[in-house]
Amino acid sequence: MAVFCHQCGTGLPPSARFCSNCGTGIPYNPTAQPFPGRPLIRPRAGRAIAGVCLALAQANGWDVAVVRVITVLGFCFSGGFVGIAYLAGWIGIPEEPYPMPGTYPPGTYPPGSYPPSTGAYPPGV
Repeated sequence: MAVFCHQCGTGLPPSARFCSNCGTGIPYNPTAQPFPGRPLIRPRAGRAIAGVCLALAQANGWDVAVVRVITVLGFCFSGGFVGIAYLAGWIGIPEEPYPMPGTYPPGTYPPGSYPPSTGAYPPGV
């Protein structure tokens, strides 16, 4: 969401508290989210080993291939530190919950208007 000064109309970064052009204070917007992405959870689909790289990439809006390459290079050159961090992420980052079978996503139940409002029972008579 773009932030603009209410006094002079200058475009500002989302973290701005004052206008850089005229010095007017910018009102606080509690609905503005400073970081794009999802919460830090390990998804079930698309993960290679444990989903730690995929979780970090999705939560921060990064490319998962770049995160995986950096992780492999870190495994090779860090002396085991990245391996311990990966295991800590595997244990500490929660896994995405299973969807409950037979349930509808929020806002889609009932799948039609029930009872039918047109005609008598059985329908089509």
